[in-house]
Order: sequence, then C-alpha cells, then structure tokens
Amino acid sequence: MQKYSDLELQIKSVKYRKALLKYIKMANAGHTGGSLSCTDILNVLYNDVLNVSPENFKDNNRDRYIQSKGHSVEAFYVVLADQGFFPESDLETLCKYKSKYIGHPTRKVNGIEFNTGGLGHGLSISAGIAKAAKMDNASYKVYTMMGDGELAEGSNWEAAMMAAHYNLDNLVAILDHNALQITGTNAEVNSPYPIDEKFQAFGWDVIEVDGNDISRLRETFAKLPLTEGKPTLVLANTKKGKGVSFMENVKKWHHGVPSDEQYAQAMDELDKELQRLEA
Repeated sequence: MQKYSDLELQIKSVKYRKALLKYIKMANAGHTGGSLSCTDILNVLYNDVLNVSPENFKDNNRDRYIQSKGHSVEAFYVVLADQGFFPESDLETLCKYKSKYIGHPTRKVNGIEFNTGGLGHGLSISAGIAKAAKMDNASYKVYTMMGDGELAEGSNWEAAMMAAHYNLDNLVAILDHNALQITGTNAEVNSPYPIDEKFQAFGWDVIEVDGNDISRLRETFAKLPLTEGKPTLVLANTKKGKGVSFMENVKKWHHGVPSDEQYAQAMDELDKELQRLEA
C-alpha cells in the first residue's frame, strides 16, 4: 500500500519548491532552475521508492541515492529535511560561514551518502556501490541522478560500460533532462543526442518519462528493472525552473537569486497552485 496518494505528492512538490526558493533567497545563492526541475523526481524517490530513512541510514541493506548533479542541492536538502534527517530550520544557515549546508552535497549533512558536485562522478560512484552489492549478495538498490549537461564528462561513459559489463540491474540512473545548462541548450553547447540510443549501445535499458509528472514517475520506478542483468536509465524530461512561470526554460536561472519582486511573484504562483491542489 502506497504511503501517499498522487495528489498528496503533488502538494509536497509545491511545498518543496516554496521551501527551496525561500532558502535560496535567504542564502543569496543557489542553482534555482535545476533544483526546481528535479524536485518531482526527488519527491517520488524519497516518498515512494527508496528504502532509506533516518532510522535505517546506518543499515547496510538500505538503498543508496547519490546526487551526481550536486549543484541542485537545494531541492535535495528540503526533501531530506522533510524526511526527518535534520530540522528544516537548519537550512536557514545555507551557504553561511561555518555552515555544513553548503552549495553541494557533503557527508557532513545527515542523509547524504557521498560528497558530489564534480560533474561526472555520481554514475561512477553508484556503479561501484552496485557492484559491491552484487559481490556481497546484498538486496539494496542504487539510484543516482545526473544532469544532462553532465553527459559531456567522459567518466559517465566509462561507468556506463562497466555497469552493463557487470550486469548491474540493481543500478538506476535518472537523467534530469531539462535540455539547458549554464551557457545554453545542450544541443548548442555539446550535444549528447540521441541520449537513449547511446545508453542502449552501451548495454542499458532506457525508459522515457515526464519527469515532472508524479503519477508517471511512480509507474516508471515500479517497473524497474526492465530486464534482468541490465542497468536502467530513466530519461526524465523536465522543465528547468518548473513551477515558476518566468523561470521555466530560461537558461539564466541555472544559477540565480530572485529579486524581492520576483520572489513575491514566484511564491504567489506556487501558493495559487497549492490552493488549486488542496481545493
């Protein structure tokens, strides 16, 4: 039996977006667009998929989640806080002097498995953990979320080759495919396309989904693995800046802090969406 309904998770996503904007505004720093695009994915992972909690975080049989696109840490932090890994009030220190809540994931924060942020590392780390699980006959699964601009890093393809070679069907890579990076579209900067065919050529199963659709995400993760002995790429098509009209699909919001006026508009839009969902 599912803990939450689709509607309850949709409401959570709006609340997560409000919270991450709040803390980005307070910190005067943050990767706004990418945090907004991956919020629904993190929501579904932590509330519907992962066997991980503050209570079992030291248990070897817990599932592992690695956030390879570490720059979108604000969404990650608010979801971990909601899960009870630490009080949400801790995030008032985000990016402040001597705070452990910095601009990329660090193991100093409860609930985070590995320091990430150097792009291209997450899939390699995750493939290694998944291989270790196979060697130990352990039942846990390993999930990692990558950014699409990150695919320019060659280490991803080394890890992809290794994961298929060792039949790591306990490994799920999720690509937050919002099609934008800091200097432009993926196609303009360094095209990774066709992403699906490239991963399939490396021996992976690929399943495509609307990464901002709670119901479709839940259905997708419930099907995995698609094939015994094969790792899976979830190609999640998202909108950068999802949920805030003037941020959606706008590259300048890769990193940026809204002005007071913009912040008020963003929160008003999210409040109206919350009211619609709760009606």
